[in-house]
Amino acid sequence: MTDAPDYRDTVFLPKTDFPMKAGLPQKEPAILAKWLEGNLEGQIRESRKGRDQFILHDGPPYANGDMHIGHALNHILKDMVVRTQTLKGKDAPYVPGWDCHGLPIEWKVEEQYRKKKLNKDEVPVEEFRAECRAYAQHWVDTQREQLKRLGIGGDWNHPYLTMDYEAEATIVRELLKFAANDMLYRGAKPVMWSPVEKTALAEAEIEYEDIVSTQIDVAFEVTKGNGKIFPGQKLLIWTTTPWTIPVNQAVAYNPELQYILIDYGWTDDAGHVQRVEYLVARDLAASVMQRLGDLDGTGGKWNVGAGLYSGADFEGIELRHPMHHLGGFFARPRPLLTGDFVTADSGTGFVHMAPDHGEDDFDLCKANGIEPQFAVEGDGKYRADWAWLGGHGSVINPKFNAPDGPICSDLREAGALLAASADYRHSYPHSWRSKAKVIYRCTPQWFVPMDKVMAHISPKSPGEKRWENEGGAINPAEEGRCDAPTLRQAAMQAIEDTRFVPAKGRNRIGSMVETRPDWVLSRQRAWGVPITLFVDRKTGQYLNDPLVGDRIVAAIRESGVDAWSDARAQEYLGPDRDAADYERITDILDVWFDSGSTHAFVLESGRWPALVRHDGSPFPADLYLEGSDQHRGWFQSSLLESCGTRGHAPYRAVLTHGFTMDAKGMKMSKSLGNTISPIDLMRDYGADILRLWALSVDFTEDHRIGKEILTGVADQYRKLRNTFRYLLGALDGFSEEERVTDVAAMPELERYMLSLLAELDAKLAQAVDDFDFNSYTRSLADFCNEDLSAFYFDIRKDVLYCDLGPAAPLGTDTRRAYRSVLDTLFHALVRYAAPVLVFTSEEVWSTRYPDAGSVHLLEWPVLPALPQSHAMRAKWAAIRETRALVTERIEPLRRDKVVRSSLEAELWLPDDPGDVDYEEIFITSTVHRGEWDVKRTENHKCGRCWRHLPEVAQDGGLCNRCETVLDGG
Repeated sequence: MTDAPDYRDTVFLPKTDFPMKAGLPQKEPAILAKWLEGNLEGQIRESRKGRDQFILHDGPPYANGDMHIGHALNHILKDMVVRTQTLKGKDAPYVPGWDCHGLPIEWKVEEQYRKKKLNKDEVPVEEFRAECRAYAQHWVDTQREQLKRLGIGGDWNHPYLTMDYEAEATIVRELLKFAANDMLYRGAKPVMWSPVEKTALAEAEIEYEDIVSTQIDVAFEVTKGNGKIFPGQKLLIWTTTPWTIPVNQAVAYNPELQYILIDYGWTDDAGHVQRVEYLVARDLAASVMQRLGDLDGTGGKWNVGAGLYSGADFEGIELRHPMHHLGGFFARPRPLLTGDFVTADSGTGFVHMAPDHGEDDFDLCKANGIEPQFAVEGDGKYRADWAWLGGHGSVINPKFNAPDGPICSDLREAGALLAASADYRHSYPHSWRSKAKVIYRCTPQWFVPMDKVMAHISPKSPGEKRWENEGGAINPAEEGRCDAPTLRQAAMQAIEDTRFVPAKGRNRIGSMVETRPDWVLSRQRAWGVPITLFVDRKTGQYLNDPLVGDRIVAAIRESGVDAWSDARAQEYLGPDRDAADYERITDILDVWFDSGSTHAFVLESGRWPALVRHDGSPFPADLYLEGSDQHRGWFQSSLLESCGTRGHAPYRAVLTHGFTMDAKGMKMSKSLGNTISPIDLMRDYGADILRLWALSVDFTEDHRIGKEILTGVADQYRKLRNTFRYLLGALDGFSEEERVTDVAAMPELERYMLSLLAELDAKLAQAVDDFDFNSYTRSLADFCNEDLSAFYFDIRKDVLYCDLGPAAPLGTDTRRAYRSVLDTLFHALVRYAAPVLVFTSEEVWSTRYPDAGSVHLLEWPVLPALPQSHAMRAKWAAIRETRALVTERIEPLRRDKVVRSSLEAELWLPDDPGDVDYEEIFITSTVHRGEWDVKRTENHKCGRCWRHLPEVAQDGGLCNRCETVLDGG
């Protein structure tokens, strides 16, 4: 018996050097080094020079620590925007930036001081700033390398830093624009204040945490009645901030509420009946009496009076402070004022007013001629000369406010404290840096008014002005419109004109801007851009002189913020003014004003030529992209700064992402031990896995990351990698001579696959326009897994392996068409994948084209023209459904070892197979028409292609196809 012929050398076996195992942590750094050595960023910029621009402006992260998972997600999304726009042929430069001023850096340097037992206030301010600058630079350099390792492309050699002298000078110039347009004022208003950090805070620097506070009920005695309310009666107030009682100046009530008298009666030791009457809101009387209970253990009882009081019944009433015996401030009568913010939701229906420590308090008292006292100092202690508790505090100390603390003890001794308990749970603002409680504190600050008319701003929008300047028709009805907007109005109009992704962002930032107070610009710190104003000591007005401003800006451009000093004041004021006549403001700017001005010194300065608009657009940026918390942070400060100086937003569109939670959906926290470091993930998995995760989640909402999630992402990556590995192997040796250029001449399956590719192309292009990167990545992965690996590649592997031989050196027509489509797929898919898998796509491209340059220089693929055929699409959709049923029917036979593979199965289908090679599509033996059935075939197996076909005379013989390609027979 002779051995069966060995045909292994006659079949095509895919060959590629592209490994199945990725080894990303080891491979990616080498690819990155090659990019940097070859100046890939410069190559990209040169290749897109003169093209339509797409400008994404980087929101600057703080330079104060290692990159965290939020940084990683944010920068991956930005990189995806830039790379997809570049892929579409646009000039889309990316200049990274860092926020280098402000409390985050200053606080860290102070921490180092505290460890060394040094006092910041005893160090020369220039020396302290130098340490802040060095600290920020260290973390800029650290984060820069970490972000580069993540595969983020950009001009890393020339980032923008808010602490650059040029940037500091531009920020000052922007501030002086507000001053020149009379859009600055100094006023005393309650602002969020951190006693720990000793500075005012912006709303964006506040986070809310649940705490338990002391709640107290305090009686204010009536000293002046009106015939309805009588001296000796008392009003009850309730508060959760006992520390504000020493600064009380009035009590508020709501004239729309109804009030009643409740009285407490008891028998004293001498047997005399005693009674005290208290006024409270009728709807709260029951809860008040329950809360107060048995006063001082006297065994008395509460009773409710019959009369009702409201509105005019309280006119002319005066009260006295519980600590009136201290004299001076405390002996002044306390008026009873009307306030519609007083409700009957909780408390007593009366609210004590401390204008130093509440917005409603301040506004109501100011309207009635009551001024703040500035009793609480920056460290949270009462000033030393304050008659009650002077020099004591801090007011945020729970022990200071406790039922047995000094405030409650003094009120109890004065007979005014009716109840005190440390059991009131509520949400309270904290500094997100120090995590300490903050307070409302009235201090002199610098503000930008939200509701003052900006006479320097045209009422027409940038789009309207540009349209008219280009010859567009002017609406006669609007020609006379000349009312300039307020900053609030300009910002609200800009919000309406801006594209938000997701759309709900418009309502979120709109609701904030619509109700926000005036913008507090000043901070009482050292590390930041100074408020470079001189205030006339006689008039209280700040100096508005362009020449003085020019000298200040020039000095800061040369020497940085240290140039703003007393020693140089006379230099700036010039020979015609005396520095002694002016107060040099020492406050610094809110760091949000710094970052809000970045459009001016980054996009408009010309320092980065690629960022300068050459299309005449008044909008410097096409897109701002940050987390959803920036609706109250960078998005809003940039909006207000630009609207206040230019009359419109600095951006066309705003994209926001949610926050990354742990695998259980919990917020990440060092204290919980559930943080995940992107640096560790890149070390263990590689940057491309992290990128694939970021671009696979619905980033517009809060999303999760964890070990199991990353395992799933790694599996998805493996499938994508194997798709490229198959393409590389299957295209081994492919040449132009082999290519089929006439799509119409291709088999229908190839035309069907090209139509699916065209559909994918359209989906991905739309996803780029929509910034829908979750759909982009999912569509790409699904196409590779379901349409290619599980369907097309599976069907055509027989043609790939066996339709080549001595009689068909270029392959059969079907094989040539298949490989031509594979080549089209390769060029399309490697481009589609490049913005997502930046390292892997480079590896794929360089494996096939080692001398062709970087994949990231390529543009969006141009696909073969293909007429759409709905009939063909419907036909193949039905075939794929039948194929799935066939697989399902064969599986029991495979499981029971009746057949070893589908090639051994013979089928009977109820539908007419028609003009489709069902044996090829289903990868089975013969397919017949008839009732559904699957059996093991009796056909013999071809010794070359392993198909079981009727024409094979015996196992090991050749089928007709194999004979033809081998010898042309």
